[in-house]
Amino acid sequence: MKSTSRRDFLKIMGFTGAACLAGAGPLCAATGREGDENTAIGMLYDATKCVGCKACMSACKRANFDQNNLSYEHLATDDDKLWDAPKDLSGDTRTIIKLYKESDTRFSYVKHSCMHCTKPACVSACPVKAMTKDPVTGVVSYNKNICIGCRYCQVACPYNIPRFQWSKAIPQMVKCDFCKETNLKTNGLPACSETCPVGAITFGRRKDLLDEAHRRIAKTPDLYVHKVYGEKEAGGANHLYLAAFPFEKLGLPVLPEESPAALSEHIQHTIYKGFIAPVALYSVLCAVAMKNKKDQEKLGHGEEE
Repeated sequence: MKSTSRRDFLKIMGFTGAACLAGAGPLCAATGREGDENTAIGMLYDATKCVGCKACMSACKRANFDQNNLSYEHLATDDDKLWDAPKDLSGDTRTIIKLYKESDTRFSYVKHSCMHCTKPACVSACPVKAMTKDPVTGVVSYNKNICIGCRYCQVACPYNIPRFQWSKAIPQMVKCDFCKETNLKTNGLPACSETCPVGAITFGRRKDLLDEAHRRIAKTPDLYVHKVYGEKEAGGANHLYLAAFPFEKLGLPVLPEESPAALSEHIQHTIYKGFIAPVALYSVLCAVAMKNKKDQEKLGHGEEE
């Protein structure tokens, strides 16, 4: 069998590099664009209004049950399997209501779901564009048909929102998408917002929601923490919060204003620009392999003599 010469090896790597350069554009394109502030839609959750009825959780699961291949999470003691009782976000739960209790008389409910970041780290980290952000509405959505299950989106998300369906034979990532393909398309509202009986969840344009949030704080300053969570955290989000307690006590992380997507994109676009680094790495590895092969062949010939 004819061995590959160094010249042939360099030709192969040259063609490989050219192919990588031709296909690298879409992978390295910036993904954290802010979009149009005047058309971005969002959700304002007011924890001071929430009564913890969890109607939003039930509505979310009903609306997206088939779309996301969801299952009900029953308690171990629920022999008749009558209640859906998730403890946290999971591969079967896109929205959850939790309780923060400071004392018997001071407590607050809080809703957790996708923040729909202005500069989403999950979109930036996804190597196959399974996570995308709508440039007009700002909705961050997921395409299960092209996902490779790497879970980089979950690791990258500063809120730890996307969850993997470990128990499913054909798993996918699960996160809120404002009912983009279900309730929002048919009724014009996410299921949680449409169902909430006390108006704790308001849906609309992000710009208008921010104005409303600041108006509420100004009207009753003793009721609220003087901050709209999600306005600036990690570059801003389309899921906004008002609360009477410090947000970190409600399970919302303290984050800088800069999005982690900015750092990850800078690293990726520097290292993988033009696909030069991977090609160079594989070139070195192949050169070492070829050298070792030739050394082995020489050693074999020497033993035969």
